[in-house]
Amino acid sequence: MTIAEKKLTLSNVDMMLLLGINDANLQLLEERFNSTITVRGDIFNIKGVLEEVEQIEKIIKEMVYVLNTSGRLQTSDVRTILDLTLEGKEIIAEDEYDSIVLYTKSDIVKAKTPGQRKYLQIAATNDICFAIGPAGTGKTYLAVAIAVSALKRGVIKKIVLARPAVEAGESLGFLPGDFQEKIDPYLRPLYDALDDMIPPEKLKGYLEKRIIEIVPLAYMRGRTLNNAFVILDEAQNATDIQMKMFLTRLGANSNAIITGDITQIDLPVKSRSGLVQAKEILNGIPGVGFAYFDKEDVVRHRLVKDIIDAYDKFNEANGNGKKSS
Repeated sequence: MTIAEKKLTLSNVDMMLLLGINDANLQLLEERFNSTITVRGDIFNIKGVLEEVEQIEKIIKEMVYVLNTSGRLQTSDVRTILDLTLEGKEIIAEDEYDSIVLYTKSDIVKAKTPGQRKYLQIAATNDICFAIGPAGTGKTYLAVAIAVSALKRGVIKKIVLARPAVEAGESLGFLPGDFQEKIDPYLRPLYDALDDMIPPEKLKGYLEKRIIEIVPLAYMRGRTLNNAFVILDEAQNATDIQMKMFLTRLGANSNAIITGDITQIDLPVKSRSGLVQAKEILNGIPGVGFAYFDKEDVVRHRLVKDIIDAYDKFNEANGNGKKSS
């Protein structure tokens, strides 16, 4: 008989709801198993026979999943989870747990491809993470989910999302409307991601209190961002000067994710992409990580991969060598 001890740290979880009133949910676990289960803050310590420890770990993860997707966890839910797990049945597959980024009211945000899983690992172990690859690979969506998760857990106090406001620089003057009307179309993908992850009223409050900011890249100049998660999207369209400016905004206890597709640079010919330059200059610096995606990581409509392939073949046949996204 092998005795094992496991520490399970839970993030993004309301521990009072998880444990139940007067720890009723925890008591159900203790009644079913001989192992010792202690809770300190957000850490479960489980000690007992190896097989039991593994079962308890799985049950706790199932409890977290049910709580965070439904918003509640009743004793009847825990009994069902216990019964299903002890019968060898699963609510969520074992290999999916480590790929979950964020729980929302209606769904979970998780890595869906090996490339996305590696991206999460790199983002978790570096203060600055570059995510480079074609459209539809989830670079931006997962970056926003990582930031929202950090905000919900209290790891950071602010999220700042930035984008070059127009593909070829940031010349907004020719567009109709006031300033907000001019920039909204370029920032809309970031709003869309947030809409999926945060209830409307809460998101409105975050935006009004500037806990979440969505700004054109040019408006990052002169700022120092402490206790923040900062995301630069469409970074291939940031100039080398803008990229350096963005990267030097980071203050204490801050992280950054920079996403882009170096095959879709829309800058004027004489302007150099800051993303391409950063890839050359910063590679190998401790604390700076690079995650790369290809068409196998595309998670949009099934036809998107075929479309990318078709354009790549066309470009190769015509000798321009530029891949599509």
